[in-house]
Amino acid sequence: PAGGPAAMAQARVLLTKEPAPQAVPASDLPKKVYEVALNTGPDSSSGLATAGFRTAKYLLPEWYQNNADLYHKAFTACEQAERGRTEAKELAEHATATAQRTQQDSVATLGQRLQDIHFWKAELQKEIEDLDAETSLLAAQKLRLERALDATEVPYAIATDNLQCRERRQPPDLVRDEVERELLKEAELIRNIRELLKRTLMQAGNQMRLNRDHKEVCEMDWSDKVETYNIDDKCGRYSNQSTDIQFHPSSVKFEESASTPETWAKFSHDNIYRAEREKLASINLRALIDNILHDVSEDLRMQCAAVNEAFAKHCEELEDTKHKLEHHLKKILKEIGDQEASMAALKQAIKDKEAPMKVAQTRLYDRSFRPNVELCRDEAQFRLINEVEELTESTESLKKKLLESEQSLRNLEDTRMNLEKEVAVKTNSIFIERQKCMAHRTCYPVVHKLAGYQ
Repeated sequence: PAGGPAAMAQARVLLTKEPAPQAVPASDLPKKVYEVALNTGPDSSSGLATAGFRTAKYLLPEWYQNNADLYHKAFTACEQAERGRTEAKELAEHATATAQRTQQDSVATLGQRLQDIHFWKAELQKEIEDLDAETSLLAAQKLRLERALDATEVPYAIATDNLQCRERRQPPDLVRDEVERELLKEAELIRNIRELLKRTLMQAGNQMRLNRDHKEVCEMDWSDKVETYNIDDKCGRYSNQSTDIQFHPSSVKFEESASTPETWAKFSHDNIYRAEREKLASINLRALIDNILHDVSEDLRMQCAAVNEAFAKHCEELEDTKHKLEHHLKKILKEIGDQEASMAALKQAIKDKEAPMKVAQTRLYDRSFRPNVELCRDEAQFRLINEVEELTESTESLKKKLLESEQSLRNLEDTRMNLEKEVAVKTNSIFIERQKCMAHRTCYPVVHKLAGYQ
């Protein structure tokens, strides 16, 4: 249907022909009262002598008077008829002009009404389109939230897997270090983020439902406006020459449930106001979702970087400790070799003292068979006894040193075993940190994905 200006133009076209005249009841004119002349005076026929001749006769003045009365009555009747015709013509012309003017006013009022309806219809249509577009944008943000929520599953699985893998570290490396604190912080952060995203998803779903509800209200109002516009446009196109017009006496009344122009305009205004309010709430929610997704992705990547940095630092410490342990193990192994060689030398030295001991003891034994006075405590006897004592003391010293060396060797062996075990523990820890944890963390989603764009 055409807009307001087109409706006014149509109204002017509709009023170019003169409307049909309508019947107006004629009002009764007052009657003129005339006095009848009486036969009185000297000329009246009241004598008794002529009573027989003037019984049924009028006097000449009476005849003239009667004719004059007839003339006067005829003139008055003509005058009244002419005045009546003039008044009827004027009344008919007035009624025709009034009907034409009121019809023009009605068409103009219908045209103005069409403009008002078109205005609110256009406002409602704009609001419906805006709400529909806003709902689509909010649906896209909701999809980003769902993608971001799905994307958090991988970081959470990585964090929990890292914690479980690090439980397989062997003592004494099974410590609550900085890496574990950062991993626990990461897992807690992801759990909080998932709860936040779920709550925001519910809020977005509720807002989309409110947007659709208010859009439906505006659509129903818009549909009523379209139907009303078509009806009023059809009414504005009616003319006195239309073939589909007829009498509807019962329509000349106001419906009890009819609205006033104020309540009519307020109804659409309130619908648009509520829709605008929900649209603004939806826009604010989209901005909030943008901020949430941005902050969430940044927080996750920053925490991921913190965990990776802690892993790298811990791996460097493990590597450094392992290298130091291997260096000490190498020295211990060399020391064990030297100690074993020393012990072999000590054993050989002890063995080497056996022959001199036998010689000295054999000499003493043989000299004990010297006869009589020859069994003398001479210098040679004292020297041989001192030699045996010296050899015995030396052998005891060597044996004592051998025992000390054996204990030292056992200590070295224990240290070697501990070092080898510790190197194996560090190797296992490095394997867990690098091959299990850090390798798994390479699958961490990028910021673009964590923000819900993929």
